Formats: sequence, structure tokens, C-alpha cells
Amino acid sequence: MNRLYPHPIIAREGWPFIGGGLVLSLLVSACCGWWSLPFWIFTVFALQFFRDPAREIPQDPEAILSPVDGRIVVVERARDPYRDTEALKISVFMNVFNVHSQKSPADCTVTAVEYNKGKFLNADLDKASTENERNAVLATTASGREITFVQVAGLVARRILCYTKVGEKLARGERYGFIRFGSRVDMYLPVDAQAQVAIGDKVTGVRTVLARLPLQAPEAVAPTETPPPAAAQAETPASEQTVSTQTAPVQTVSEVAQSEVAQSEIEAAADKVRNAAEQALKD
Repeated sequence: MNRLYPHPIIAREGWPFIGGGLVLSLLVSACCGWWSLPFWIFTVFALQFFRDPAREIPQDPEAILSPVDGRIVVVERARDPYRDTEALKISVFMNVFNVHSQKSPADCTVTAVEYNKGKFLNADLDKASTENERNAVLATTASGREITFVQVAGLVARRILCYTKVGEKLARGERYGFIRFGSRVDMYLPVDAQAQVAIGDKVTGVRTVLARLPLQAPEAVAPTETPPPAAAQAETPASEQTVSTQTAPVQTVSEVAQSEVAQSEIEAAADKVRNAAEQALKD
């Protein structure tokens, strides 16, 4: 099993909260007895919230893994606002009981990291993707495909932590960030990616495959010759008719010429007959 995680099962981001809660719980217990119960509840909550268990990492090169635990709230064709291109968008909403450690969805190289200040609306809302505080990681997979994964702060989550930088290589399942107390992660994938989840599905970070992304982009289809429009096709018989119409007068003139020749011959024959008759009368 490859955890790619340099510390124990409890995320280091939670150590101050857990340690502080434990100390306060012990002190209040010693002084006030049962009045320490809220402090113990907080400490137990912090333990479960900051857990980061080891998980088996699928090694299928076409698999795009879920970066976090949570529930699918978006699966749609949308515009990637960070690359200004069409993409397959998949969003995972995390409540306070989910593991909030973010893992790389694929073997990739970070090409850009963009942080945007914003509001702290409920991360379950669609407008949270564009209005809330967020941090986008743009990366290129080992096969050259471009993907974007975005940490989005929520109503309670007001601290986005991202540890990766431009030029760094992330292995699939490698930890790269954390969001405290409820949030969301948006994934933008090339449009030829095939979603493996649907809205409402519960997913497990690293273990669940969100989509399958072909290693190679589809080849651009060469433009084909556009067949002539019906109007153009309809013009062809008309032109033929025009030629026929132009040919028809030529044939008529020829017939007229032949008729004139025949008439001339008839008149010449008549002249001969008349001359012969006149000659006979003279004799």
C-alpha cells in the first residue's frame, strides 16, 4: 500500500486542535468534573474530523480519483473558468464528518496555482464555485492531458491550505492540501472524459474513481467537403434547359434554310417550265 503521507493517521493540521482540546478537557475534568463534557466532545470531534486513514490507491492510468470524501453534487458539461475551455465538471461536497485531506486525482505536473478571495457561502450551492474563496491547481497528467482541481471554502471552512507549487510533480493519491471544517472540491476534466459517478453518490477519497480519461486526446476530424446545396443542384437542370433552349433556335434556323433552298429549287423548276411553254408557243 502506497500512502504517500509523511505522518500518522491524524492530519498534522489537527494536532493543535486535538492537543488543545485534550489539555482543556483534562484541566476542566480535574476542577469541575462533569462540566468538562463539552470539552471532551470537542476533542472527540476534532479526532474524527482530522483523521486521514491510509487507503489503497488504484493504479489504472486512465482513472481520475476522487480527491476527497463526500457526496457528488455536480456532474455536467461546463466551462472551465481557469482554462476558458469546455470541460466535464464533477463536484464533491464535504460535510464536517468527511475526511478533509485533499489528494492528487492523477499522476500529474502542476502548471499553475491560482488563489481567489471570495465569500463563504454554503459550499453545496452551485454559485460557491465562482463566488466563494477558492484555490485552483492546474496540472498536466503524465500522458499530457490537462486537468483542473479546485479547493472551495464553505460556510464554516475559512482556511484553505495548499502545499503544492508550480513545477512540482504529484503522484496519484499524494496529499497536496487541506480545508478545515466543511467545503467542496471542483474537478474540470477534458470533455472526452467518461464520468463514473452520478449526482447523489457518496465517494471515498482516493478509492473512488470519478471518471476515466483516455490517455490520448481524440484526433481532430478533418473537415469534409460540403455537398452542394439543393438550390445549386436545382440550378443544374435549369442550365441544361438553357443550353437546350439555346440549341433549339439553331436547329430552327437550319430547317428554315433548308426550306428556302427547296423553295428556290421549286421556283427555278417553275421558271424552266414557263420558259419551255413560251418557247413552244413561239414555235
